[in-house]
Amino acid sequence: MSVRIVTDSTCDLPEEIVAEYDIAVVPLYINIGDQGYLDGVELSREEFYERLPDCDPPPTTATPGPGQFRQVYEALADEGATEIMSIHISESLSATVNSARLAAQAMESVPVTVLDSGSLSLGTGFLVLTAAEAAAAGQSVDEITPMLEDQRARTHVFAALDTLEFLRRGGRMNRALAAVGTWLQMKPLLRMHAGDPTAEKVRTTEAATQRLIDLLGELVPLERVAVVHTHALERAADLLERARRLLPEGDVMSEDITPVFGVHLGPGAVGFACVSARGT
Repeated sequence: MSVRIVTDSTCDLPEEIVAEYDIAVVPLYINIGDQGYLDGVELSREEFYERLPDCDPPPTTATPGPGQFRQVYEALADEGATEIMSIHISESLSATVNSARLAAQAMESVPVTVLDSGSLSLGTGFLVLTAAEAAAAGQSVDEITPMLEDQRARTHVFAALDTLEFLRRGGRMNRALAAVGTWLQMKPLLRMHAGDPTAEKVRTTEAATQRLIDLLGELVPLERVAVVHTHALERAADLLERARRLLPEGDVMSEDITPVFGVHLGPGAVGFACVSARGT
């Protein structure tokens, strides 16, 4: 039995983890002007954020089609996969998981199980990592699936934005964020849990940072945690230091997340992706 894991480029797992577990990553698209780029393949984070303030019209994003997923699934089958688990960004935020489902339904050579992570960024990434570790240990998809469903319920992502400008420019304010648009001079804080995006307002950057720490404190002890940010290294380092007492011992990931999110969040956003320990 050989279980292979597939995800998309919004999972934000470091390249070394993807390589270690031989995870297949299907890229989304970032469109700047009339040029389309494969996320994580043809456009670096540094280049994207350098270009972002001057982009007119604003960049857009697009999901891979079912055909792209099917190509990946067939390639893994040709490599000897007997089962495939495909884990993707929440369908409340993207149509990516629906493309994966259509591709999975068309597969005949190998069974494909598609999971909506109900999350984004490393919230998805941590589910992918758990699945990859379990697959490497010889567990089947039937054994891995309940593990992921349990972890999904304990996964939280929350971040404070520096500005609403990029959400407004991109026209991507959903129902939860529409009210935020009226919060002039406020620092919006976005939260994602079990597929449900919500928002709240704080008045200053300092208050937003403290609110992030407070939210993290409500979830300890933590099984996994990472700082996530949109090209905001100094803010991320400051947040990590201020939250240190709440974090597990050892190194904690700090990831500059995919430009697919940066298109909508803009630079300067910072927050946490975490999995609370069982029983919390």
